[in-house]
Amino acid sequence: MRKFKTESKKLLDLMINSIYTNREIFLRELVSNASDAIDKLYLKSLTDSSVQVDQANLAINVAFDKDARTITVSDNGIGMTADELEKNLGTIAHSGSEEFKAANAEAQGDAVDIIGRFGVGFYSAFMVAREVSVISRAYGSDECNRWTSDGVEGYTIEPVSADDPAYRSEPGTSVIMALKENAEEANYDEFLSEWKLRELIRRYSNYVRYPVQMLVTKSREKEKPADAGDDYKPEWEDYTELETINSMTPIWKKRGSEVTDEEYAEFYKSTFHDWVDPARTFSLHAEGTLEYDALLFIPGQASFDLYSRDYEKGLELYSSNVLIMEKCADLLPDYYNFVRGVVDSADVSLNISRETLQQTRQLQAMARRIEKKITGELESMRDNDREAYEKFFENFGRGLKYGIYSSYGMKKDELAGLLLFWSAREQKMVTLQEYVAAMADGQKAIYYAAGDDRERLAKMPVVEAVLAKGYDVLLATQDVDEFCFQAMRDFTAKGLPKTYEDDAAREAAEKAVADGAEPEVEDRTVELKNVTSGDLDLASDEEKKEAEEATKANEGLFDAMKDALEGQVEKVAVSTRLAADGAPAVITSEGPLSLEMEKVLAAGPEAGEAPKAVRVLEVNAKHPVFEKLRAAQEAGDAEKVKLYAGLLYNQALLVEGILPEDPVAFATQVCELM
Repeated sequence: MRKFKTESKKLLDLMINSIYTNREIFLRELVSNASDAIDKLYLKSLTDSSVQVDQANLAINVAFDKDARTITVSDNGIGMTADELEKNLGTIAHSGSEEFKAANAEAQGDAVDIIGRFGVGFYSAFMVAREVSVISRAYGSDECNRWTSDGVEGYTIEPVSADDPAYRSEPGTSVIMALKENAEEANYDEFLSEWKLRELIRRYSNYVRYPVQMLVTKSREKEKPADAGDDYKPEWEDYTELETINSMTPIWKKRGSEVTDEEYAEFYKSTFHDWVDPARTFSLHAEGTLEYDALLFIPGQASFDLYSRDYEKGLELYSSNVLIMEKCADLLPDYYNFVRGVVDSADVSLNISRETLQQTRQLQAMARRIEKKITGELESMRDNDREAYEKFFENFGRGLKYGIYSSYGMKKDELAGLLLFWSAREQKMVTLQEYVAAMADGQKAIYYAAGDDRERLAKMPVVEAVLAKGYDVLLATQDVDEFCFQAMRDFTAKGLPKTYEDDAAREAAEKAVADGAEPEVEDRTVELKNVTSGDLDLASDEEKKEAEEATKANEGLFDAMKDALEGQVEKVAVSTRLAADGAPAVITSEGPLSLEMEKVLAAGPEAGEAPKAVRVLEVNAKHPVFEKLRAAQEAGDAEKVKLYAGLLYNQALLVEGILPEDPVAFATQVCELM
């Protein structure tokens, strides 16, 4: 027996027990090696006219023997001599494929794609096998040799005589694995079944360019005997047939004209276990320093676990048609976590087990290009198929908003244009770009109201007041909306018709357009404002003056109301946002924390420590209730002032969708008034 070197033994032990984490990938590695061996022979035939290869007969065979507890992977590729067995299998981490690829770099083309890189994939067989035998005959040689090892101490290499049943009469290699005995932590018998081997081939090696064949058991009805009577019952028999398990040609490598929408949809549903056709299918083909193909899908509906902690994002990653990772999370940003698809590149840098992708500039470049492609497709859907986009946004819009919030607004330039909100004036979903384009003259901000119900928001006094001014209000009903807007702060609308400061400039521009010039456009940045937060600056100078005078004249009343509310509000003031026939009072907030954000945080896991908004009670000085308050104050009826203050405050809270802190006390106050 030839001994493994000490460092090789350590590496082999590390590789079998640590590098690979999923034992079932052994078949992927051996099939990939077999594909490489066939590729080498095919390339040799392209460069050496004496080498004749019948491409139609090139194939990989997988077989199992349940009684002997063996699995065999065979190919009719280039094969190995005894020296090559020593060199390639006796030295851990020596890659014959990588060496061959480097030596034949110029000769390789689209017809040949060597998969192997590191020379350790073969040893993954020892995760399931107690002993591995490799029987190989090199092309052009009459010698056949056997390499055998238990993966512990060393290996043997010996010739195989022509009268030995294991002798190969044709060039190629057979890898025979004698499986380990079952243990408490592992059931190796599962690999000795037709369905399991078929599953592994289809999962990991479905798109290897050569047929992966296996004898499969099928059933058929026996021929009816000629002398069978009328009471004859059909009989069935089992038979075996050599079947190609893999599909070989990946759908993402085909031209778009060669694939129908139905075929794309079927691939999507079967691969990603969905029963609804994708809302959008698109592909990406990159050439140059980094080459890869991508086939991406936007699902037609959100998966049930999309917003759960257990959901895993990621695209299937292939290297030369061999599945490397089922979910490569690094290829998708979190806000596009709903996208499904496959990416295939022979250029990605893999670690030696192929199970973990190294963080490289190549990966980052692919991720950036994929993200840009997804954004472009969503913009196209938004502009050209609005109905489909609104359905998409209903399913996945929350994630886009969260992408802006979680990036502290850094991603607003990429994502803000994709957002949709309900327009109180237009009574439909609109983009922020559409909102700004339709803004009234003199409007300085995008106004929105945040809450949990569109109908309730539309009836809020502050919303009605803004609409009365001729300004639209966006009704935001998801819990992330307010946080998204706070992170954005403002929005820049692109390519809007240019506005002119004076009539002369406008007339000159109009004349230029009439003479054939292109209309001038500009980008316009507008602030986002919650209608319940701060000063909206919608009142005229006269209205502001009236409010200031009324506040000053009733300073004593407002101080008494604030005291009566016992610290629940920061101040009481006259409102400039309520119409004379509007609500008697409204709750607003000052500072960055709005009432809606307070509600969302209060519903979270740390509700007891959630911060409170700085509340302001704004009263309508033109409402009849205000006169009742003044009369009570002037009469010195402190109890009535306290009663009215509590009623107005709790009523305003209810309009905001917030329950009074003491509902019993509120009910008692109503009864007292009655």
